[in-house]
Amino acid sequence: MSRKIIICIDGGFLRVKATKAGKKYDPSFIEKFAQQCKLADEEILRVLYYDCAPYSGTVTLPVSGNPYTFAGSDKWLEELAGKDLFAVRRGVLKFRGYKPKKTPVSPAGPPTDADFVADFEQKGVDMRIGLDIASYSANKAADRILLVSNDTDCVPAMKVGRRAGLQIVIIELPNSKVAPELVWHADFKRPVTWP
Repeated sequence: MSRKIIICIDGGFLRVKATKAGKKYDPSFIEKFAQQCKLADEEILRVLYYDCAPYSGTVTLPVSGNPYTFAGSDKWLEELAGKDLFAVRRGVLKFRGYKPKKTPVSPAGPPTDADFVADFEQKGVDMRIGLDIASYSANKAADRILLVSNDTDCVPAMKVGRRAGLQIVIIELPNSKVAPELVWHADFKRPVTWP
Protein backbone atom coordinates (compact mmCIF):
# COMPACT_ATOMS: atom_id res chain seq x y z
CA MET A 1 0.00 0.00 0.00
CA SER A 2 1.42 3.40 -0.97
CA ARG A 3 1.66 6.26 1.48
CA LYS A 4 -0.09 9.47 0.51
CA ILE A 5 2.19 12.50 0.69
CA ILE A 6 1.83 16.27 0.61
CA ILE A 7 4.93 18.14 -0.56
CA CYS A 8 5.27 21.69 0.80
CA ILE A 9 7.87 23.74 -1.10
CA ASP A 10 9.15 27.10 0.14
CA GLY A 11 9.77 28.60 -3.31
CA GLY A 12 12.10 31.37 -2.16
CA PHE A 13 14.37 28.85 -0.45
CA LEU A 14 14.34 26.36 -3.35
CA ARG A 15 14.96 29.12 -5.93
CA VAL A 16 18.06 30.44 -4.12
CA LYS A 17 19.60 26.95 -3.78
CA ALA A 18 18.74 25.83 -7.33
CA THR A 19 19.99 29.07 -8.90
CA LYS A 20 23.22 28.82 -6.90
CA ALA A 21 23.63 25.27 -8.29
CA GLY A 22 23.27 26.63 -11.85
CA LYS A 23 19.78 25.23 -12.50
CA LYS A 24 17.22 26.94 -14.74
CA TYR A 25 14.44 27.76 -12.28
CA ASP A 26 11.09 27.44 -14.02
CA PRO A 27 7.80 25.50 -13.63
CA SER A 28 9.23 22.45 -15.42
CA PHE A 29 12.21 22.30 -13.04
CA ILE A 30 9.94 22.69 -9.99
CA GLU A 31 7.69 19.85 -11.20
CA LYS A 32 10.68 17.54 -11.79
CA PHE A 33 12.11 18.47 -8.39
CA ALA A 34 8.83 17.55 -6.65
CA GLN A 35 8.94 14.13 -8.32
CA GLN A 36 12.55 13.69 -7.09
CA CYS A 37 11.32 14.07 -3.49
CA LYS A 38 8.93 11.09 -3.72
CA LEU A 39 9.92 7.51 -2.92
CA ALA A 40 8.67 4.53 -4.97
CA ASP A 41 6.15 3.54 -2.27
CA GLU A 42 4.69 7.07 -2.01
CA GLU A 43 1.83 8.68 -3.92
CA ILE A 44 1.67 12.47 -4.28
CA LEU A 45 -1.69 13.77 -3.07
CA ARG A 46 -0.73 17.41 -3.67
CA VAL A 47 2.29 19.67 -4.17
CA LEU A 48 1.85 22.99 -2.36
CA TYR A 49 4.19 25.65 -3.70
CA TYR A 50 4.64 28.83 -1.64
CA ASP A 51 6.14 31.91 -3.23
CA CYS A 52 5.60 35.55 -4.12
CA ALA A 53 5.11 37.09 -7.52
CA PRO A 54 8.00 39.36 -8.54
CA TYR A 55 7.66 42.89 -7.21
CA SER A 56 5.79 45.42 -9.36
CA GLY A 57 5.82 49.09 -8.50
CA THR A 58 7.75 52.36 -8.70
CA VAL A 59 10.36 53.25 -6.09
CA THR A 60 12.88 56.06 -5.63
CA LEU A 61 16.54 55.25 -6.31
CA PRO A 62 18.75 55.69 -3.22
CA VAL A 63 21.28 58.26 -4.44
CA SER A 64 19.88 60.08 -7.49
CA GLY A 65 16.31 60.14 -6.18
CA ASN A 66 15.05 59.22 -9.65
CA PRO A 67 11.99 56.97 -9.95
CA TYR A 68 12.58 53.32 -10.93
CA THR A 69 9.83 50.91 -11.93
CA PHE A 70 9.95 47.17 -11.22
CA ALA A 71 7.67 45.29 -13.63
CA GLY A 72 7.73 41.61 -12.66
CA SER A 73 5.44 39.00 -14.22
CA ASP A 74 3.60 36.23 -12.38
CA LYS A 75 2.89 34.18 -15.56
CA TRP A 76 5.27 31.44 -14.38
CA LEU A 77 3.26 31.03 -11.14
CA GLU A 78 0.07 30.69 -13.19
CA GLU A 79 1.77 28.05 -15.37
CA LEU A 80 2.89 26.18 -12.26
CA ALA A 81 -0.61 26.31 -10.74
CA GLY A 82 -1.93 24.67 -13.92
CA LYS A 83 0.27 21.58 -13.51
CA ASP A 84 -1.22 18.31 -12.23
CA LEU A 85 -1.45 18.08 -8.43
CA PHE A 86 0.06 21.56 -7.92
CA ALA A 87 -1.46 24.35 -5.84
CA VAL A 88 0.28 27.72 -5.58
CA ARG A 89 0.01 29.65 -2.32
CA ARG A 90 1.02 33.27 -2.74
CA GLY A 91 2.66 35.43 -0.16
CA VAL A 92 3.44 39.12 -0.70
CA LEU A 93 6.80 40.61 -1.66
CA LYS A 94 7.46 43.89 0.18
CA PHE A 95 10.02 46.48 -0.89
CA ARG A 96 12.16 47.34 2.16
CA GLY A 97 14.55 49.88 0.66
CA TYR A 98 18.14 49.42 -0.46
CA LYS A 99 21.28 47.86 0.92
CA PRO A 100 24.88 48.32 -0.22
CA LYS A 101 26.26 45.69 -2.61
CA LYS A 102 29.53 45.79 -0.65
CA THR A 103 31.17 47.77 2.12
CA PRO A 104 32.70 50.24 2.00
CA VAL A 105 30.13 51.39 -0.53
CA SER A 106 32.36 53.03 -3.14
CA PRO A 107 35.99 53.58 -2.15
CA ALA A 108 36.77 55.18 -5.57
CA GLY A 109 34.44 58.15 -5.11
CA PRO A 110 30.96 59.24 -4.07
CA PRO A 111 28.32 56.49 -4.02
CA THR A 112 25.99 55.96 -6.99
CA ASP A 113 22.69 54.11 -7.44
CA ALA A 114 24.71 51.20 -8.88
CA ASP A 115 26.37 50.66 -5.46
CA PHE A 116 23.04 49.54 -3.97
CA VAL A 117 20.65 46.64 -4.48
CA ALA A 118 16.92 46.60 -3.78
CA ASP A 119 15.96 44.77 -0.59
CA PHE A 120 12.75 42.71 -0.66
CA GLU A 121 11.08 40.63 2.05
CA GLN A 122 8.64 37.75 1.62
CA LYS A 123 5.62 38.05 3.86
CA GLY A 124 3.05 35.39 4.69
CA VAL A 125 4.79 32.35 3.19
CA ASP A 126 5.73 30.56 6.44
CA MET A 127 2.27 31.30 7.89
CA ARG A 128 0.62 29.69 4.85
CA ILE A 129 2.88 26.63 5.15
CA GLY A 130 1.91 26.33 8.82
CA LEU A 131 -1.80 26.67 8.12
CA ASP A 132 -1.70 24.01 5.41
CA ILE A 133 0.25 21.55 7.56
CA ALA A 134 -2.25 22.11 10.39
CA SER A 135 -5.21 21.68 8.02
CA TYR A 136 -3.92 18.44 6.47
CA SER A 137 -3.08 17.19 9.96
CA ALA A 138 -6.60 17.88 11.24
CA ASN A 139 -8.34 15.98 8.44
CA LYS A 140 -5.65 13.29 8.17
CA ALA A 141 -5.73 13.52 4.37
CA ALA A 142 -2.12 12.33 4.04
CA ASP A 143 0.31 9.96 5.75
CA ARG A 144 3.41 12.11 5.34
CA ILE A 145 4.24 15.74 4.79
CA LEU A 146 7.49 16.46 2.96
CA LEU A 147 8.85 19.91 3.75
CA VAL A 148 11.27 21.75 1.46
CA SER A 149 12.31 24.70 3.61
CA ASN A 150 14.98 25.79 6.02
CA ASP A 151 12.72 28.17 7.94
CA THR A 152 12.54 27.33 11.63
CA ASP A 153 9.21 29.19 11.82
CA CYS A 154 7.76 25.92 10.46
CA VAL A 155 8.59 24.04 13.70
CA PRO A 156 5.22 24.68 15.47
CA ALA A 157 3.33 23.35 12.43
CA MET A 158 5.64 20.33 12.24
CA LYS A 159 4.81 19.57 15.89
CA VAL A 160 1.07 19.80 15.12
CA GLY A 161 1.49 17.35 12.25
CA ARG A 162 3.39 14.83 14.35
CA ARG A 163 0.90 15.05 17.21
CA ALA A 164 -1.87 14.31 14.69
CA GLY A 165 -0.06 11.14 13.62
CA LEU A 166 1.47 12.31 10.35
CA GLN A 167 5.11 11.66 9.57
CA ILE A 168 7.14 14.77 8.80
CA VAL A 169 10.01 14.44 6.31
CA ILE A 170 12.46 17.30 5.94
CA ILE A 171 14.09 17.46 2.51
CA GLU A 172 17.84 18.08 2.38
CA LEU A 173 19.02 19.77 -0.82
CA PRO A 174 22.44 19.08 -2.39
CA ASN A 175 25.30 21.04 -0.76
CA SER A 176 22.94 22.41 1.88
CA LYS A 177 22.59 21.85 5.62
CA VAL A 178 19.17 21.58 7.21
CA ALA A 179 18.66 23.72 10.33
CA PRO A 180 19.05 21.45 13.38
CA GLU A 181 15.68 22.60 14.80
CA LEU A 182 13.94 21.24 11.70
CA VAL A 183 15.73 17.89 11.99
CA TRP A 184 14.77 17.64 15.68
CA HIS A 185 11.06 18.00 14.87
CA ALA A 186 10.98 15.80 11.75
CA ASP A 187 10.63 12.02 11.62
CA PHE A 188 13.04 11.66 8.72
CA LYS A 189 15.66 13.71 6.88
CA ARG A 190 15.67 12.81 3.18
CA PRO A 191 18.53 13.88 0.90
CA VAL A 192 17.30 14.71 -2.61
CA THR A 193 19.40 15.26 -5.74
CA TRP A 194 18.72 17.89 -8.40
CA PRO A 195 16.72 16.70 -11.41
